[in-house]
Amino acid sequence: MDDPVIGFSEEDARHLHHPHDAALIVSIRIGDYNTHRVLVDNSSSANILYYPAFQQMKIVRERLIPTDTPLVGFGGTRVYPLGVVTLSVTVGDYPQQITKDVTFLEVDCSSAYNAIFGRPTLNSCKAMTSTYHLMVKFPTEYGVEKVRGDQIVARECYIAMLEMDDHLLAMCIEERQMVEKPIEGTE
Repeated sequence: MDDPVIGFSEEDARHLHHPHDAALIVSIRIGDYNTHRVLVDNSSSANILYYPAFQQMKIVRERLIPTDTPLVGFGGTRVYPLGVVTLSVTVGDYPQQITKDVTFLEVDCSSAYNAIFGRPTLNSCKAMTSTYHLMVKFPTEYGVEKVRGDQIVARECYIAMLEMDDHLLAMCIEERQMVEKPIEGTE
């Protein structure tokens, strides 16, 4: 299809429990593995693969290309990746699927997710997302394909993130700012 029109309808949302504020969590193929708990995040400027998923995929650490560019998160916190790795990613079901080489930042910190798809991948796939419909749609040679988010898994991930120990989350954050001590005591 040369110029498909991608849209969403109420029919696309009929499988969901409404109202909801669930995150868009999908399953895709990364390398040779069906990878679950992938957060689709329009606000992320990077694709992220968490280190436990990297290890389960049995990817040798030598494939990581060093990087010293930190990820800057909420409140200005910084996370320093272990490196970057490029892996083949397949989204959709045959024949309406696309396969792309995706560069992931490898991050070694706690998360309920295995990976995050950010704008670089969404844009390269010409994908459209709808959090209301919990769906991603993208053009393929054989028409528009859709990948549904999983409301139950989204809830599980949310609860897992709430239950994570603060010290586990802090392990991946390195603040590189000098903090001044107060000159006098506060009341």
